[in-house]
Amino acid sequence: MNRIFSGVQPTGNLHLGNYLGAIRNWVRLQNDFECLFCVVDMHAITIWQNPKELSASIREVTAGLIAAGLDPEKNIMFNQSQVSGHAELAWIFNCVARLGWLNRMTQFKEKAGKHRENASVGLYAYPNLMAADILLYKATHVPVGEDQKQHLELTRDIAQKFNHDTGTSFFPDVEPLIFDTAARIMSLRDGNNKMSKSDTSDMTRINMTDDADMIAKKIRKARTDPEPLPATLKEFEGRAEAENLMGIYAALSDMTLDEVCAKFGGGQFSTFKKDLADLAVNVLDPIQTRMRELMDDQASIDAVLRDGAERARAMSAPILKEIHEILGFVRP
Repeated sequence: MNRIFSGVQPTGNLHLGNYLGAIRNWVRLQNDFECLFCVVDMHAITIWQNPKELSASIREVTAGLIAAGLDPEKNIMFNQSQVSGHAELAWIFNCVARLGWLNRMTQFKEKAGKHRENASVGLYAYPNLMAADILLYKATHVPVGEDQKQHLELTRDIAQKFNHDTGTSFFPDVEPLIFDTAARIMSLRDGNNKMSKSDTSDMTRINMTDDADMIAKKIRKARTDPEPLPATLKEFEGRAEAENLMGIYAALSDMTLDEVCAKFGGGQFSTFKKDLADLAVNVLDPIQTRMRELMDDQASIDAVLRDGAERARAMSAPILKEIHEILGFVRP
């Protein structure tokens, strides 16, 4: 069976963009692939994290994944720092990847901004650790969004260079899984920017922990324009906020954007926002209820992570042993 690896950062609340853009599709994949879902806490510390908040976020994200429908018995779910092979293989890949490759990575430039000299080495070498995450398990497929395509291409470059340099065909060519149904959810305050947990304003996103009143408030206050709702896709030009809100409705209802336009086109945002809020609450409420139940039982979350880490170590150990042998490391 083909094997999937995918990770999620434990930095702040899961939000609607995470759910509609990625997690919902992971749930649909779990019956057709052997899946590893990793809370990538080692990636998180490329930027300083409050230790208590990080621990809480690791458990909260795990609870969110399970509540959204991922089965911890069917899949391997764990936090990255429990499997030392990730760090070990990342160092090996530090010796395989070229500086020129990393210099072209756009996400580092975006995150480091004007203060590149003050950025951590970890932030710079982040893509090598991401490649190690995937190749430590010889994953064959990775679900990716537009913003992760470049990282996956680097993973393929690293795998191919390792194979070339060692005269082997050890690592597979990892294929991207790009979903037609993956929703690209944008900020509620600016339809040109992606919904993000790093945004300073909580009003830009719907968190998976928001209650019904807060969800309704955020949607009611979401930025719009004075024109009636678009009735055709052509009418979205220059109307990013309208496209975002109607796209969220489409994703939550499993409708096409054309169908949402046909249903609401020509109407007013005030009426549409009420319908959107009701829909969002109906979809998210059972997930939130289950998530709260899990968060009240921390021992069960820790047991999932512990079991997943044991299974991940068992899967990765023979792969890492072969890598050592290929490189000439001595393991008496």
